[in-house]
Amino acid sequence: MEYRRQRKGRKLNRSIEHRVVANNSGVVSSYLPNIADLISYGHITVGVLHPTGCVAIAHDGDHTLAMLLRRPDEAMAQLLARLDQAIDKAIIDDICTDEINSPARHP
Repeated sequence: MEYRRQRKGRKLNRSIEHRVVANNSGVVSSYLPNIADLISYGHITVGVLHPTGCVAIAHDGDHTLAMLLRRPDEAMAQLLARLDQAIDKAIIDDICTDEINSPARHP
């Protein structure tokens, strides 16, 4: 059996408390209505994907709707607004945005 050192100190809790989400849900649904709707049945992921960089991905449970690459000097709010627009484009016009695997990125 392998020995593993026990961590000491405070317990890290990275989850958002339910009351915080409930208090802000009106703000999110008015500012980002497509994201607010999508997360009731699908999910979004925002984070760093090595070696690509910071990405935002929207998935409805069956299909990936949008994959965006964060632009230089782009604020997180701007990235989320673009993701919200890309989700709308995918749902209404059936056009998926893929900035991660696009041929323009790979010479």
